[in-house]
Amino acid sequence: MSLRSLAQLHAGLALYGVSIALMVRANLGMDSWDVLHQGLARHTGLPLGWVINGVGVLVLLAWVVLRQRPGYGTIANVALVGIAAEGALKVIPQLDLLPTRWGALATAIAVNAVATGLYIGAGLGPGPRDGLMTGLAARGYSIRRVRTLIELTVLTAGWLLGGTVGLGTLLYALTIGPLVHRLIPLFTLSKGNDHASPQRHPRQHATQPSGRLRRALVHAGRD
Repeated sequence: MSLRSLAQLHAGLALYGVSIALMVRANLGMDSWDVLHQGLARHTGLPLGWVINGVGVLVLLAWVVLRQRPGYGTIANVALVGIAAEGALKVIPQLDLLPTRWGALATAIAVNAVATGLYIGAGLGPGPRDGLMTGLAARGYSIRRVRTLIELTVLTAGWLLGGTVGLGTLLYALTIGPLVHRLIPLFTLSKGNDHASPQRHPRQHATQPSGRLRRALVHAGRD
């Protein structure tokens, strides 16, 4: 676990939280998971950041059934994304003008894609939602079917709870996959970049994503 991989992981998680806040302020629709987060926040009265972290913990419980093993990046994802999102929401003001909101949405999608490439590319463990999807896919199910089922289930639940669904939801769904498909390989650290050998750092070697996991995450296009 090198300083470079740690820095990249934390930068990615912080940017991911910022992208969530930008989508909230744009108010043009959230991605599926954040529709659920927003709906739960409205019904429980809890801050959005707390809900994001809480849902992450619940999803991690499903990893036990799927026999997935979290890495440091998995725990950091649960702990930091919600905090970053809540902090960004306190800084980013409400947006009223439609062109400004569309600009915020476009920025949110771009930042989200970069953030995903950074934290997955760090190779320190996938986020809880990534692990849920790839864990199911590893049991022999089609990644396309698994992703579609998860996205539709989460989106429907979030919509029923009052989460914001709009054109931004569709735009995110259509663009985030191709974007992260290009960005994950760009930001993926090689063993040489980590300046560590598996013999000296067996724990880091164990948390490096397998080829199957990396391919699944690229096709999934989600944190």
